Amino acid sequence: MSATHYEQLLHEAFRTEAEAAQFLSAADVSAYRSFEQAARPDIAFRFERVRLAVAMAILKLLADLGDHEESRKVMEVMHRALKAKSVGEIDATITKDAKLFEKLYTNLYVNEDGELLLNLFERTLDADTKPLMAEVIQEALEVARELDFSQHDEDDEDEA
Repeated sequence: MSATHYEQLLHEAFRTEAEAAQFLSAADVSAYRSFEQAARPDIAFRFERVRLAVAMAILKLLADLGDHEESRKVMEVMHRALKAKSVGEIDATITKDAKLFEKLYTNLYVNEDGELLLNLFERTLDADTKPLMAEVIQEALEVARELDFSQHDEDDEDEA
């Protein structure tokens, strides 16, 4: 069930084929299933890949909700980290750009939906067990399905 929710969350966040192709490989989309089937020595790495993809999806929702550039920058870090071949490489990639995570919260005005997404992002980073990650995925999926991006879409139409 959680693998299905994970894939649905990615689909909700990366709503067009172009977005999905830009940010998600086939391995990223199937990361939860790979995690569930991983041998003991590989579980930590597979879990980190799931965590990164979930965090990236949440940041994508936040960026689309408010056209938030800092969210996009942190999402790019997550995207680079997804290409890592080990937990150490993931940590190095994220540590290198740690200042971007700090900027994510600096001078950030968010509405209730934005605050909820930031809370889910933090919970994703804190989740250290499969049940906690499944809970975050489920909640993020529910939030993603309820978000209203129409105001942002109307702003785009006004600029055209």
